[in-house]
Amino acid sequence: MFQAPSVFQRAPLPPATRESEPRHEQTLTATAPRPAAGPRARDAAAPGAGPRARDAAAPAPAAAKKRDPYFDNVKYLAIVLVAVAHAWEPVMDGSRATRALYMIVYTFHMPAFILISGYFSRSFDMTPSKVKRLTTSVAVPYVLFETAYSLFKRYADDTPDMAISLIDPFFLTWFLIALFIWRVTTPIWQAIRHPLPVALAIAVLASVSPDIGDDLDLQRVLQFLPFFVLGLLLKPEHFQLVRRREVRLLSLPLFAGALLFAYWIAPRMQLGWLYRANSAQEMDAPWWSGAVMTLAMFGCALALTIGFLAWVPGRARWFTALGAGTICGYLLHGFLIKGAEYAGLFDRYTWLSDPVGLVVVSLTAAVAVTLMCTPLVGRALRWATEPDMKWAFRKDSAGR
Repeated sequence: MFQAPSVFQRAPLPPATRESEPRHEQTLTATAPRPAAGPRARDAAAPGAGPRARDAAAPAPAAAKKRDPYFDNVKYLAIVLVAVAHAWEPVMDGSRATRALYMIVYTFHMPAFILISGYFSRSFDMTPSKVKRLTTSVAVPYVLFETAYSLFKRYADDTPDMAISLIDPFFLTWFLIALFIWRVTTPIWQAIRHPLPVALAIAVLASVSPDIGDDLDLQRVLQFLPFFVLGLLLKPEHFQLVRRREVRLLSLPLFAGALLFAYWIAPRMQLGWLYRANSAQEMDAPWWSGAVMTLAMFGCALALTIGFLAWVPGRARWFTALGAGTICGYLLHGFLIKGAEYAGLFDRYTWLSDPVGLVVVSLTAAVAVTLMCTPLVGRALRWATEPDMKWAFRKDSAGR
């Protein structure tokens, strides 16, 4: 937890200092950026997969656009946090400190992904070419990986009655269907006068509405919606403000205070408030607490997200290119975590819950997801994360 991973598509990222709107949406991309020598600009979108350059209809710019390494760094570091937090879940019982760290990471890692997804969705409209890209880079991977995770549980966990249900996302695939819904509604948020207050009101109403049900994980879709809408409202200069030295210095006491608070509240707070997958009533809490916690968690997540973004390096680092492949890291690391659970690895080796074991688990998850973000994996998985699918669309869909 997270393209994918939206954060899941491939396109030249605009420099953070640039004030123009990005040409295309970006998500957690499937492969490392290729040299910009092609005749068409690439799109980018997670959590997340990008269309092929030949599907874009716009003529090539005179000078090739460069990816902004800052956003690739954000995506890579965020996907590492997602994988490490998922790896902590089976081994953190009994460790108050680990539970506190888990709560801090879970407070902001998906909001950060979603905010960046919204930022790179600002130019989305319902033109046929962009609908095609949304379908092939988000909807199709959702269908494929929802099916794959369901079959994996059925056979690896010896659960023959595990159903394949495209309306009930399993584990981390919820982000793909959520991204699809958020992206489709982008023109609405760009048309109304006060989109963020409206999105917050919807999130609050969802948190007190137990009848929404589990279909398409709508609780998460609606409760995380404000972060996507906020991303739509951001401009490059906002990221420049976040990256100021003063913000980095202020983030140090912020994270220190958050850690102390999380350590104190860890035994008392339900983790369901972090997942945003249920209403207050479903967590046996008073209905009004849903509204209070939704607004409080939004404020906490936003503060920690700003602190996280402030410390992300703006220049290219050894891991920068891996930020273009985070869709693969997002979608694949779940098989590693769930496979270890199904095999009883965490039950068999109880020392993994000890401090040394937690370090081993964390490093293993970080290294594994790093390898999954490499260009080699991205190329091997391109058929699933960015299929061409020309046969499924009208010939004029790429040009409109």
